[in-house]
Amino acid sequence: MTYCLGIINHAGIVMGADSRTNAGVDYISAYRKLFDFSKPGERVILVCASGNLSVTQGVISQIKRDLQNPEEINLHNLSSFSDIAHYIGQKSREIQDRDRSWLERDNIDYHCNFLVGGQIKGEEAQLYLIYPQGNCIQATKETPFLQIGETKYGKPILDRTIKYDTPLEAIAKCALLSIDSTMKSNISVGPPINLVMYEIDSLVIRHKLQLRLGDPYLAKIRKLWEESLRQAFDAIPNLEWEPEESQLNDDILID
Repeated sequence: MTYCLGIINHAGIVMGADSRTNAGVDYISAYRKLFDFSKPGERVILVCASGNLSVTQGVISQIKRDLQNPEEINLHNLSSFSDIAHYIGQKSREIQDRDRSWLERDNIDYHCNFLVGGQIKGEEAQLYLIYPQGNCIQATKETPFLQIGETKYGKPILDRTIKYDTPLEAIAKCALLSIDSTMKSNISVGPPINLVMYEIDSLVIRHKLQLRLGDPYLAKIRKLWEESLRQAFDAIPNLEWEPEESQLNDDILID
């Protein structure tokens, strides 16, 4: 399992992913899940992948092969970002269809999901979630973040913190805390963590970060976040319980 997320707002895009892959408790390894296919000055394209590792690697490999052949339809000659999302969805379907019968025979889940975000010169920045079936949805002002993989542990902080007008640096910090919260609650998600921040209309990636196991900054923010949560928890007033007489009356009415 893995955890990837993308967040878009008026100022840019932040995308992040862990690198842990496991096939049981006795086989845990690390593989990159965040890929940069940008063409600086013309287009920025960031892709995150989750799901069956052999399928996602097959899709990424096919994308790279198409880029090496300028006569093929590829990420660098598609004219719109929505076309890019549908292209990745098509590649995902092709690889899943190729391997499906063999994987199903051994009851292996072959499904995978992708996030793709960035900007083509002359277009607005965009962020998409691509489903295993190849179809996709786009992030909006009302729903500015998308997640794939082990999503539930990192979602609450995004729900309570992220808005479309949140400063981009704050969004990057929130994305990292979302990944860290997921790692805290699920051992199938783990470092190295890769994080990218893109500033709209720059058409180049200037901010990249990789945090490995034991990184001092990662340890620092985890400690500060946990301390802040405890302080907030302690500041919440205790429950105001109903009087015993009221509880007795309620029991009588229920009977």
